[in-house]
Amino acid sequence: MNCHYCDREAAFAAESDGLKVGLCEEHFRERLQELAEADGLETLKEKVDVDRAE
Repeated sequence: MNCHYCDREAAFAAESDGLKVGLCEEHFRERLQELAEADGLETLKEKVDVDRAE
């Protein structure tokens, strides 16, 4: 699978409602930074039930 934004090999993939999208490491980090700046990261953590190691 290739990255949704470029032709590089996808390092990460996300699926929602049967639609699967791949992201290379660079674009994954960019999107993650955008989510963090828009307070979307906290919402995403709640949706995917992220557990932290204690």
